Amino acid sequence: MFEIDFREIITVGMVLFAVIDIVGSIPIIVDLRSKHGHIESEKASIVAGTIMIVFLFVGEELLNLIGIDVNSFAVAGSFVLFFLALEMILGIRIYRDEEASSASIVPLAFPLIAGAGTMTTLLSLRSQFFTINIVIAILLNIILVYIVLKSSSKIEKILGENGLGVIRKTFGVVLLAIAVKLFAANVKGLFV
Repeated sequence: MFEIDFREIITVGMVLFAVIDIVGSIPIIVDLRSKHGHIESEKASIVAGTIMIVFLFVGEELLNLIGIDVNSFAVAGSFVLFFLALEMILGIRIYRDEEASSASIVPLAFPLIAGAGTMTTLLSLRSQFFTINIVIAILLNIILVYIVLKSSSKIEKILGENGLGVIRKTFGVVLLAIAVKLFAANVKGLFV
């Protein structure tokens, strides 16, 4: 649990970056900012980080309470990641969120940043990586989320529509590969 490994931190950080897809969410963030005015970047980042860390520690106990093992959850998580990757690569929407009246907490912190895909990913990652490395990766991603939220309009102008599309598709392919690896690593545990 307490073995810091920079390779693991980078791997987990990349997975979370791809799942959270904060850069790909800039058009949504800009739209929320235009609808609701000022978005509290600090509040949204802190709430999303807290949700992710709490779920990382409590999620497995919650699963045990309802009788689901981590391997089953990891395999289910690989399917969620697979469909998220398809959404990113193909530019389609499989999962749709409901609209909300406020923007900083709902839908920004939850479910846009710390949504179902992120929760599933965290527990799936927990079956393969040390918890401390996952927590560090979460904190690094939350810092990045905060920076992107603070400068979303500037980033949108710099990257443009095509730049955002390329980034989204690239991370979609990375996420697809991770989903396949996660499935392969955990599916054996279902039959043992």
